[in-house]
Amino acid sequence: MQPTNADAMTSKGHNGSHGEAAKAILAPASEPLLLPSPASISLAAHQHALANVIAHIRASLDLDTVFQTTATQVRQLLEVDRVGVFRFSPDQPWSGALVAEEVAEGVEPVIGQPIQDHCFSDRFAPLYKEGRINAVSDFENQPLQPCYLNLMRSLQVRANIVAPLLVGNHLWGLLCIHQCRGPRQWQPTDIEFVRQIADHLSMALHHANLLQQARAQTEQQRALAAVIARIRNSLNLDKIFQTTATEVRQLLGADRVGVFQFFPEQHWSGQLVAEDVAAGWRSALAEPIEDHCFGERFASLYQEGRINAVSDFETANFEPCYRNLMAQLQVRASIVAPLINGKTLWGLLCIHQCRGSRQWQPTEIEFVRQISEHLSIALQQADVIEQVQQQSAQLAEAAERHRAAERHRALATTIDKIRQSLDIDTIFQTATAEVLHLLETERTVIYRFNPDWSGEFVAESMVPGWPALMEHYRTHTDTCLQQNQGGRYRHNEPHAVADIFTAGYADCHIAVLEAFQARAFMIAPILQGNQLWGLLATYQNSGPRQWETHELYLLSQVGTQLGVALQQAEYVRQVQHQANQLQRAAEREKAVAKTVDRIRQSLDIATIFGTTTQEVRLLLGVERVAIYRFHSDWSGEFVADSIEHDWQPAQEPVLSPRPLLPGQPAQQYPRHETFVPILQGERLWGLLMAYQSAPRHWPEDDIALLAQLGTQLGMALQQAELWEQTQAQKEELTHTLATLQRSQARLIQSEKMAGLGQLVAGVAHEINNPINFIAGNLTPARQYADDLLQILSLYQQECPQPSPALQQALNAADLDFLREDLPKTLASMSVGTDRIRQIVLSLRNFSRLDQAEMKPVNLHEGLDSTLLILHHRFKDRPDLPEIRLIKDYGELPLVECYPAQLNQVFMNILSNSIDALRERQQTSSEPDYTPQICLQTKQVKANWVRVRIKDNGLGIAPDIQHRLFDPFFTTKDPGKGTGLGLSISYQIVVEKHGGQLYCTSKTDGGTEFTIEVPVHQPRFLQ
Repeated sequence: MQPTNADAMTSKGHNGSHGEAAKAILAPASEPLLLPSPASISLAAHQHALANVIAHIRASLDLDTVFQTTATQVRQLLEVDRVGVFRFSPDQPWSGALVAEEVAEGVEPVIGQPIQDHCFSDRFAPLYKEGRINAVSDFENQPLQPCYLNLMRSLQVRANIVAPLLVGNHLWGLLCIHQCRGPRQWQPTDIEFVRQIADHLSMALHHANLLQQARAQTEQQRALAAVIARIRNSLNLDKIFQTTATEVRQLLGADRVGVFQFFPEQHWSGQLVAEDVAAGWRSALAEPIEDHCFGERFASLYQEGRINAVSDFETANFEPCYRNLMAQLQVRASIVAPLINGKTLWGLLCIHQCRGSRQWQPTEIEFVRQISEHLSIALQQADVIEQVQQQSAQLAEAAERHRAAERHRALATTIDKIRQSLDIDTIFQTATAEVLHLLETERTVIYRFNPDWSGEFVAESMVPGWPALMEHYRTHTDTCLQQNQGGRYRHNEPHAVADIFTAGYADCHIAVLEAFQARAFMIAPILQGNQLWGLLATYQNSGPRQWETHELYLLSQVGTQLGVALQQAEYVRQVQHQANQLQRAAEREKAVAKTVDRIRQSLDIATIFGTTTQEVRLLLGVERVAIYRFHSDWSGEFVADSIEHDWQPAQEPVLSPRPLLPGQPAQQYPRHETFVPILQGERLWGLLMAYQSAPRHWPEDDIALLAQLGTQLGMALQQAELWEQTQAQKEELTHTLATLQRSQARLIQSEKMAGLGQLVAGVAHEINNPINFIAGNLTPARQYADDLLQILSLYQQECPQPSPALQQALNAADLDFLREDLPKTLASMSVGTDRIRQIVLSLRNFSRLDQAEMKPVNLHEGLDSTLLILHHRFKDRPDLPEIRLIKDYGELPLVECYPAQLNQVFMNILSNSIDALRERQQTSSEPDYTPQICLQTKQVKANWVRVRIKDNGLGIAPDIQHRLFDPFFTTKDPGKGTGLGLSISYQIVVEKHGGQLYCTSKTDGGTEFTIEVPVHQPRFLQ
């Protein structure tokens, strides 16, 4: 099908032969010739559908809703494939995207897709601004440029209608009707329907724009002082203006009183922003008013505070344009007073007499003058209040930052209070009270689980007025928690509910929470080790509450600290239990006699046995006391013996098969000896024996005393064994603590450097992508430029005599300079992209995220990457000069190492050197002092490389140099250093790379750090 006049631009100065009538989706046409189409709507249907769509447009003030509703209904009514609202981008000339779209099934949506036509502003924008509409029946049969035809194909468009959306004289966007499945002959009713819809959409845009301006003025004019005693009851300018207009019209008996405001971006044009009009006269509220003669004749007078009073416009000597304006507003007489905001003419207070002429009295003019002055004061107060509001917002932001810092301090204080006690009940009560205070809730409790996942409340704090849960619901069983054995809390997941009635809980669950008086709550788990011990919960009882993230974080931190406190309390309980056992043993020893204290002065078993046998022999008055020890086969041997002087037994004592035990009547069996068991725990370790050369009745007191001493010996054996175990545990704990400190230091520094590496790698990656895109397009851009210049040269050869207009354009463009400068510009862009690539490569070399394993690397690259990261710290500062960097790099082979970790060492040492230099600059008064850092690398021996980093800073005192590599030792002020950098660096160099790191320094003479690592690492390090 050949293109018809409906597919072409027939406006003045254009015809169908140009073949560019439908340029992009924006191309307009005037008065198109329309062919019949069976799909077009009838006139009656047109009117009904138009009224329906207009009603929906007017029913909403939300533009997104208006656009989407219009697109949906128009597509359904016209039975087209796509209807979209296209909006021009404010920051890109004549480009934009669809902001609302309705498409048929099978048609690809293009909403939000950027669309741009470079020829739009030159040929089509003026036509659309005149309200022209374009209709195209079939794009495939149009003599169009390939770029535009390809665009239409990419949008699946075969036929379309495009109508402009105007806001005043501003072309805001386009209403686009697309037929995608095939060509379509548009009917006049179709185009008229689209035009009317576009007009009402433009009106909706205009109203929305006016509404937006009114809302902005309302917000700015809020909280103003009153204008006059009877009308100064509000701080809202709109209310002030309206009250003023009403009061003034009633007082003066005028037909219309309005407050006129000049548009800030248009030359002496504006609109009435407030009005009170008598019955029978047309309102001019929000109607744009423009007087072209105002600036020349009246503006300067009004800015001086002059008031203009006109008795009759029909007899006054004014320009026709001004008289026509007054006639349009139905004004016969008026008083106009300026409204001045500071030194700016903001607007006018207008008193209109419409019924006829009126001779204004001086008192009336003076009254209007006073009213305008008060309104001007109100305008100034509005600006002041706006400034105060901005300052208040800034203060609120600062206050929020201060509150965040206070929250962190409060959390730290709460944790300190928890750690100050070892009593778990005191800890629980402190924690609940502090959480209640910090979060300003109404109840905080601690709930402990039983082994069957039931539980009980063990601590509670609440504000006055609420009943205590521990009195009414101390024990509580949550069937849900019993079934899932703690649920999410077992996985250390806190939970917050803003309103129990909207959380989707079952009625039974809500009933339980209502019994607790809880309307909103947060719960954090308390883990003792890896086991769920209980819950820390805080409740808002009086109503719902939207919990903040920092509040849930604070509750979780306190729950974590309670878990730590529980572990500590358990450890203390165990220690106290052991201590109580020892104390009870000591009390039993005191009950025996002071002798026991003397013989318990040693933990050496041989000493204890010797002291015990000697003291027992003296206490009992016997000739011999011995200690007998059993072997595993129940044979035995004497391990201690105390014998009276000059006493010699006739024979070695013989053990009785039935030794006497405490409580047996010894006096009935006169014997030479008696003995009691020595039990080490529940195991029979041996016997404590007493001998007499002659038979003796052993009284029960003696046997009881001997039995008690035997018990003490058993405890002494246990204590000796416990002492040995304690000593072993002490050594193990000391070693574990040292290992933990080193691990913690490595973990902290590793996390910090890992975060820095990820940040640097991420920045390098994000920079690398766009610069690669730019670099990749420079070569074709350079080729395109060369081709264009060559074509231009051929064109000049073929057409040596250009038209005057073309010659003028060539002279304005300075073609010779363009030919010479364009290649240079592209070359400069290429050099710039290469420089950025080098910077990105340095950042990636420093991060080394892809080199976590040990591998051969160039140490110079790591040093340069580190220097690049620290480059900003070398630069000049307002109060300090630039640090001079001296690099003396030698020839180094590739070194097997962990690249990121060695970069961390370089970063730590260089940062310390910079700190030392800056500190000397700030504390020293040397006028000729120049801070500098010297880097030297060289290969030493066959398998070693050395890196020296030397500065001329303050130096390090000799008495603390030996502690430089200790964990957590720092010479910096509190808060400026963690004491981990050099410790971590030492571990990386010495432990992970088998190298050496040492420091030489002199006070006021600078510091030099030397790093030596082997070129090839031993296999056990790898």
